[in-house]
Amino acid sequence: MPLDFATGRGTLLSVLPEAVLTTWAMLVLLHAAWRHKEPRAQRLTGWLSLAGVVLTAGVTIWLWQAELRFTGVPNALAVDAFRWAVTLIVLLGAGLTILLSIDYLEREGIAVPEFHALVLFATVGMMLLAGASDLMTLFLGLETMSVAVYVLAGINRASIHSAEAALKYFLLGAFASAFLLYGIALIYGATGTTRLPVIAAYLATGAEPGTMLYAGLGLLFIGFAFKIAAVPFHMWAPDVYDGSPTPVTAFMAASVKAAAFAALVRVLLQAFPSLHASWDTVLWWLAAVTMLVGNLLALAQRNLKRMLAYSSVAHAGYLLAAVVSGSLAGAAAFLFYLTFYTVTTVGSFAVVIAKGRGGERDVTVDDLTGLGDTHPLLAVTMTVCMLSLLGFPGTAGFIGKWYILSSATGAGYPVLAAVLVLTSVISAGYYLPIVMAMYMKRPVHDGQHADVSLPPAHRGILAVVLAVLLLFGVWPNKALDLARQGSGAFRPTHQLPLATLPPSP
Repeated sequence: MPLDFATGRGTLLSVLPEAVLTTWAMLVLLHAAWRHKEPRAQRLTGWLSLAGVVLTAGVTIWLWQAELRFTGVPNALAVDAFRWAVTLIVLLGAGLTILLSIDYLEREGIAVPEFHALVLFATVGMMLLAGASDLMTLFLGLETMSVAVYVLAGINRASIHSAEAALKYFLLGAFASAFLLYGIALIYGATGTTRLPVIAAYLATGAEPGTMLYAGLGLLFIGFAFKIAAVPFHMWAPDVYDGSPTPVTAFMAASVKAAAFAALVRVLLQAFPSLHASWDTVLWWLAAVTMLVGNLLALAQRNLKRMLAYSSVAHAGYLLAAVVSGSLAGAAAFLFYLTFYTVTTVGSFAVVIAKGRGGERDVTVDDLTGLGDTHPLLAVTMTVCMLSLLGFPGTAGFIGKWYILSSATGAGYPVLAAVLVLTSVISAGYYLPIVMAMYMKRPVHDGQHADVSLPPAHRGILAVVLAVLLLFGVWPNKALDLARQGSGAFRPTHQLPLATLPPSP
């Protein structure tokens, strides 16, 4: 369906998902302010927020199926399948986070009615990041997301660790945003525009990039590297993930990372495809070092939240490996892996929440001993999540890593593919001991798991995570088709046809 941005209808349709969720978030905030003294109001606010996420997802799916295409002068948001795909991924992460938090906030005595509205506002920022075809829109989305997440990190006012996490995240996040904004200014100075397609057209004319443009691109890399927790800009992640309320940690590790990665991919593949020979080297080293350092540091952890934080760093490296090739196959592998990384991450933290009960910061691998005997659903979910993160056959994580390997080797990066395999083997050193503790060791004392509670919403999350990871680990074709559609929004810098990918293993 043609979409003319010169008309009001075209402009409205191009921002419809963001408009729907923003309006819904304001209504949720008004409800929270009006009913905040009622004991059950916070739970109702959570369910209302979840309804808003589902409604926005429905609007996004409708727009994707309508196959909108713009005519005339494009606006600051792209209208393409990549935007819709990433929007659905961040909405999935937001929905699961809201479900996790409904019982968690009540259980921990965190009476903050605006919590769910902040999740929705942060999600709006992520959606802007996913579709930004202008660097100023990108920065607006980044700051909308970041400011809301800063508050969410410190939402537990009774915890000094939560306040510390929020302060660290705010200070370092503001520092990274300054780098990114300065980079945008330099790129504008070098090209005379902030529109990504116009930047690409300028470079396609054969114009010399110049030092200013390269400096701006380098500063953009620094800003994005912080947001995705890539080495050496990852040091904030363990402390912030550890101190934040666990649903917020899951939100940051899944949706925030997904949105930042999506913005990075769009900037590189839409604005700078002609400079691939320059930026691929930077990403190659960034991916390799991030995979290696993240996994090695995770090996030394016994605390589950810190272990998962370093694991998140390592997976940022895997996602970077998919981006390095600059190909359609790499973009498709990126979308596929990002989807199931989001589900797996939320599932892992859901188990930590169930086991923690007020002390998630203190949950260690030893605290999971014997969990398979007393709470089989928790143990099975954690096992499948760990095996998926490891890349074990039969899980969605294995299919994702398989296609990242295929895209890397097909684009001529066999050494990077070898690093991915090596670091995946290293990761077995901290994923498998968790599985062994749950099934092969006895509890340290009687009643070790007596405090574990699984409300219906929590059970639903665990069931969804299990079904998604196992179903798409065996039958990934539908998800791969959608990932291919999403990646088709970009012109590849390497003409690697998607058909060259090997069949599902």
